[in-house]
Amino acid sequence: MEVYLIRHTTPNIAKGLIYGHLDVPLANTFETEKADILGRLPSNIDQIFSSPSTRCLELARALSTEVSTVHAIKELNFGLWEGLNWNEIDRKESEYWMEDFVNRCPPQGETLLEMQKRVLKFWQGLRDLPLQRVAIVTHAGVIRIILSHESNSPLNSIFDIQVNYGQLFTLTLNQ
Repeated sequence: MEVYLIRHTTPNIAKGLIYGHLDVPLANTFETEKADILGRLPSNIDQIFSSPSTRCLELARALSTEVSTVHAIKELNFGLWEGLNWNEIDRKESEYWMEDFVNRCPPQGETLLEMQKRVLKFWQGLRDLPLQRVAIVTHAGVIRIILSHESNSPLNSIFDIQVNYGQLFTLTLNQ
């Protein structure tokens, strides 16, 4: 199975905004970015999966009128930090989290380990589907977890994986 991992296009947000589960609007570059992505995908995709975030769904619906929304491929839940700017949160709290972001979570958020568990449950389930080509429209964190898993890299090094807005990764899954 060919899998196309696609990060959503550029959001219209202030620099430094924390927006894992927060729904944010897309930048006015959406149409151009969408056309670029569509030009890099094959026309015969069997199934489109999307995070329920508007920034993903809008692109997914441009790929197909039939989209399966999957909550497991949402971005990290930053809890009480959602909608704040990084310079607005308590520095000691953020430093504590950043010391071990794999096992610690923002207040009322989730750990990266919890996120990995939900993402990989979805990822492993793909292998059971009788499909040839699948597109997944999601977030940088989800893509990093999948790429880290596929390359057997440690979870604490996922930020070494560069994932830009609108970037597309192609993987082959053995069923």
